[in-house]
Amino acid sequence: MLPSNLVTGVCQAAWRPAVTGLVSSRGYKGDAPDDTRGDLIEIPLPPWEQKLDEPTDIKRRRLLYESRKRGMLENCILLSLFAKRYLNTMSEIQLQQYDRLINEPSNDWDIYYWATEAQPTPDVYQGEVMDMLKEFTKNRNQEQRLDAPSLEYLEKQSQ
Repeated sequence: MLPSNLVTGVCQAAWRPAVTGLVSSRGYKGDAPDDTRGDLIEIPLPPWEQKLDEPTDIKRRRLLYESRKRGMLENCILLSLFAKRYLNTMSEIQLQQYDRLINEPSNDWDIYYWATEAQPTPDVYQGEVMDMLKEFTKNRNQEQRLDAPSLEYLEKQSQ
């Protein structure tokens, strides 16, 4: 049987970042107002890179998947319903804007706040797709949006 202080030390070491002193322009940082950030661990994320030679049909499928698999339920629902409605009719330029919008920011809350207009959208993400997303988010037809769409619609589109 191992001494408890040895087990505790091993567990604490496992939570420490493997690389220290690494500064990334992308990374998740908690932003609770009363957080002293004394125990903050920055998780470096690889920089977003536009996939220039990706075929359009593959890009649409990837963006559909990425719209459905978000870090928070609110964006999963919002972006997957938005993708269901608009992804198949987006131009190549719109697809590039959408790709950047959902993949470059490291915090899903930013995307949510911009889409709901709770916070101003940075200029780099302003454009036709952001305008479409903001309008979609207003839900003027008062559609019930409680869950991501089932994948059955994909079968119907491919027939």
